[in-house]
Amino acid sequence: MDSLTLLFKRLASGDDAALDDLLPQVYAELRQLAASKLAWEQAQTLVPTALVHEAYLRLFGGAPPVFESRRHFFAAASAAMRRVLVDHARQRRAIKRGGQRHRADLDPDQVPTTTPDERLLEVDEAIERLREVDSQATELVMLRYFAGLSMAEAAAVLGVSPRTADRLWAFARSWLYSEIKDS
Repeated sequence: MDSLTLLFKRLASGDDAALDDLLPQVYAELRQLAASKLAWEQAQTLVPTALVHEAYLRLFGGAPPVFESRRHFFAAASAAMRRVLVDHARQRRAIKRGGQRHRADLDPDQVPTTTPDERLLEVDEAIERLREVDSQATELVMLRYFAGLSMAEAAAVLGVSPRTADRLWAFARSWLYSEIKDS
C-alpha cells in the first residue's frame, strides 16, 4: 500500500493528524495534475494554482472526504477539475458576462467556428454520453484528459493492463470524436 492510501485509511478512521499529513501531499499532486492539464489548454484563462484551489475546495471544503484508495482519489480529483473547467467555461459564456461577444476587427475567413469554451462543453456532454456506453472508458478519459496522467499511470490507477488501457483509449477517442464531430 502506498503512503497516500495509508493516509486515506488513517483519515477514514478519524485520525485528525492524518489530515495535516495528507493535505500537503494531496495539494502537491493536485498542483502537478493542474499544471499538466493546463499546459496544452491554449485558450484557458485559469492558471494551475487557481484550478488547484478550486478543485481543492470542492474536494476538502466540507467534511474531510473519505477516499478508499489512490484510484478513488485520482477519480475524485479529475472529476473536481473537470467540474471547475466546465463551470469556468459556462461562466465565460454566460450572457450576463458578455458571453461570446468580443469586439474585434477580423477577416471573416479567420473567425473560428467554435470557441474553446464551447468545445469544452461539447466534450463534457460527449463524456457524459460515453459514461452510459462504457464507464471504464469514461474513467480512463477523465484520468488522461482532466487529470493529465500518462497511459501507464492511468492503467495503474484503473488496475488494468497497459494493453487494455490502450484499447479503452482507442475506443473512447474514436467514440468521442464521432460524437463531437456530429454535434
